[in-house]
This record gives sequence, structure tokens and C-alpha cells, in this order.
Amino acid sequence: MKLCWLDVRATSAQVKAAIIEEAVHQRIDGIVADDQEDLAGLPPTFTKVLFPAAAQDVAAAAADVVIWPYGDGRAQRAAASHPAAESGRFVQVIDPPTLEHACVSAREDRWSVLQFSDPTKIPLEIVIAAASGAAGKIMTVAADPQEAAVIFGVLEHGPAGVMMAPRDVGDATALKRAAAPAGEQLELTALEVTAVTHVGMGERACVDTCSHLRADEGILVGSHSKGMILCVSETHPLPYMPTRPFRVNAGAIHSYTLAAHGRTSYLSELRAGSKVLAVDVAGAARIVTVGRVKIESRPLICVEAVAANGQDVNVFLQDDWHVRVFGADGAVLHCTELKPGDPLLGHLPTADRHVGYPISEFCLEV
Repeated sequence: MKLCWLDVRATSAQVKAAIIEEAVHQRIDGIVADDQEDLAGLPPTFTKVLFPAAAQDVAAAAADVVIWPYGDGRAQRAAASHPAAESGRFVQVIDPPTLEHACVSAREDRWSVLQFSDPTKIPLEIVIAAASGAAGKIMTVAADPQEAAVIFGVLEHGPAGVMMAPRDVGDATALKRAAAPAGEQLELTALEVTAVTHVGMGERACVDTCSHLRADEGILVGSHSKGMILCVSETHPLPYMPTRPFRVNAGAIHSYTLAAHGRTSYLSELRAGSKVLAVDVAGAARIVTVGRVKIESRPLICVEAVAANGQDVNVFLQDDWHVRVFGADGAVLHCTELKPGDPLLGHLPTADRHVGYPISEFCLEV
């Protein structure tokens, strides 16, 4: 989980208490203040971050972390008089010299709080690369939760966290949501093929993502929300056509697939910008963005299977040898070569669905 600091230095007194209460509920990691009194009453679960004003001296060790502007001479005096508090440096990056200051801080300091004046994230990439292997943590100033989500993905891993000034109640919740890990772990199960039927024409969807899918990844697809089969990405070589490492030939348009936070989506409703889960044979899932969906009329084949608990699962796929699913051992199997008794890899969500959300109510899918 990425670190989240809320900067309440400029927060109005009318909403500050409510924002801090929300931060407690959301388990925000740190509160940043320039007044030691704002930190004095905080629960011990917070990292208390003091960011002294330019002419302010730190009279007492009321903070866990004290952030000083880069080059401020008070930092050494404060470190000597308050050894219990960790010190960090703040750098506003506006040009190459200040970028170099940021790199030095990231390599040497316990905490580096960086604010970038330009909209490009390239300077942050440079700092993260320059600090590779350093013990300190980089906190980057974000204007809002949307920018925080972008910052967390810089150079794939991003900085340790972000510092954001909340404008109103709700911002702490949105920031914490942006910091949540993009992946999750699903429980996959072995299924046994019971029937394979050629069913004639229908519309199938190829889901083209904005990510390079691995050879052991695909997406889960099924006719029923409580049973899905793991379909293979087109990362494996085929005769007569190049690989499409971003694509999953996913099946008929009525099928469900999994999105983030336990939601499902119909293949027919996916659009550019939609989010789906890419899942590997060990059940590790990550959110990927859909770049395009190709829906075309093709012959279809219905693959039916059953789980050990007796639950039936089926998926309608394009009736062609090049369309593949994962076997229970992770092997890549061609759908037209499947036969009763073959083992497949699937997932059995437990909740019924309403507009994609998991709910607890009676629902019969046949």
C-alpha cells in the first residue's frame, strides 16, 4: 500500500476537524501541519509530520517527521535538539539545478518531499531512478486524487507515497482509494469438461488491452456470474498470424468477465477505457485498461464443465483452433480439441449480481 499524507496547512478551520476525522476512518498514514498544536491531539496511528514555516523554530518534539526546505540551516540544529524526530527535505523542482537537489535528497535523506512545477512526470522518473536502492522514502505532492493515481504508477512502482492538500471531506477517501494496490488474489479451481458443442453463428468479442499480457495470463469469461473459465491471451505463437500479446479472444458477447473490486462486466458493454482483470494461472490478478473491443460474427462453440462441488460452468468461444483456454495445470489447450474429462482452470465467484455488483439475493442462472 502506498503512503498517503494529508497536508492540512491551508485547510480552513471549518472543515479541518471533519477532514481529520475522515482521515482516521480511512487510515490515512500521515497528517502534515505547520502548527504543532494540530499534531498534538492526533491518534498514535498517524505519522505526525511537521512542516515548519520559514521563520518558525521547532520548540518541542511534537512530530514524528520534520520536513525542512532544501538548504535550510535549521535542519541540522533541529536534528541535534530533537533526535526522536526523523528529518526530511522539501524540494520544489522547477529546473535542472533543483532536479539535482531532489536527486541528492532522495539518495541521502530519510524523507524527500518533492513538488514538481511542470505537468510532465519525467523529472519524477529521473529522481526515482537516481534513488534506486536508497533507504529513504520519496513523497510526491499531488494536486488531487486523480494526479495521485498517475504518480503511483510512475516507472511502474512509483514513489513511496503522495502528499495532498484536501479541499473538502471526501478527498481523504478518494486518495486512499487511489493508493490501493491494483492487484488482488483470486482462488482458481479445477473444472472438468463435460461437453463440447458446435452451436452455430454468433457475435464474439476480442478484448484488446493497453497492457502486454504474459504467457500465463488471460481473462476469466463465463455465461454465468458464478462460474468462469480462464481464457488465454494471444501471446503464444500460431501459424499464419503474428501474436497479439495485448489480446484475449474472449467469447460470446453475453459473457461475463471480472473487473476491479469484485464487479463483473458483460463483454458487450466493454469500451475503450474500461477496466478488466488480467489473471494468471496462479490466481494473481491485475487491473488492465481496455483499449479496444472487436465484436464480429463468427461460428461459436460451447464448452461445458463442472466443478468438484457440482457447479456447472460454461463458456461460448469462437469455434476455431486458435482460440485457447488454460488447463488445470496451466497448459494451453485449443478449444476445438477439448473433450469430456479434460481439466480446465476456472473461478467460482460466490455472489449473485445486480448490474455487475455482488449482492446477496436469490438469483437462478440456467
